[in-house]
Amino acid sequence: MNELSLQLFQAGYCVHPEKIAIKDGRWGKVRFPALVGLIRHPNKGYILFDTGYAEHFFTASSRFPYSLYAKVTPVYFEHKQSIKAQLAEKGIEPDEIRYIIISHFHGDHIAGLLDFPKATFICFKTAYEFIKSKTGFAAVRNGYLPGLLPKDFESRALFLDEELPIKLTKDYTPYMEGWDVFQDGFILAVDVTGHAIGQMGIFLRDVQSGPIFLCADACWQSRAYREKKMPHPLAYLIMPDVQKYRENLWRLHEFHHLHPEWTIIPTHCTEIWR
Repeated sequence: MNELSLQLFQAGYCVHPEKIAIKDGRWGKVRFPALVGLIRHPNKGYILFDTGYAEHFFTASSRFPYSLYAKVTPVYFEHKQSIKAQLAEKGIEPDEIRYIIISHFHGDHIAGLLDFPKATFICFKTAYEFIKSKTGFAAVRNGYLPGLLPKDFESRALFLDEELPIKLTKDYTPYMEGWDVFQDGFILAVDVTGHAIGQMGIFLRDVQSGPIFLCADACWQSRAYREKKMPHPLAYLIMPDVQKYRENLWRLHEFHHLHPEWTIIPTHCTEIWR
């Protein structure tokens, strides 16, 4: 079979005022699911897109100042919700996960990396270089918990942006360039910097659901890209590049209108996972 499939899982969730994520939202707290994508590639086997929360998150955020992370965005998680546990329910062992595509290095996206000791990590070097030396308050401000990163991360990492990007076809307009992750056309990666430096989104085509864009945290809710709604200015305090965020949100809006056949999946959208 020369086909690719995608299955989504929720690996815990956090709660936060809706208005922080989208400026005309309510001040009341809402759930933000931490979604994980399990990709089955016809030649590369099982691939994860992010990992969501895991028990390691609570260990890594147990001491000050890292504990501030968990206080600002309270996390709700049970062991059975870890992607490792959910995969085990499907009969998939940790060593069967050959690759983990890391959209960015926030704790709710990388908390499960330690559970997959054989996986190769795929990310942008710009993302890793931005966070790798950060500790203490600087790490927390950028949503990063150093204890979540495997000690052998660099030896297992594949940095896509060490190679020059390719020109994308008009099928992906307004995204003009990207990276063919496995040089086979199945998964294309693009830079959606803003929420995080070097944030990655991926295009793929699921055998059943058709074309899908996993846009990570280019926005938190689907309504944001449909209506071009920015987050509340308070969110800018922890956003490393507000201008890039705006540019990529506008680009996502344009992509949606030019290519309505694509399903766009923000990682924390409750429309996607209720």
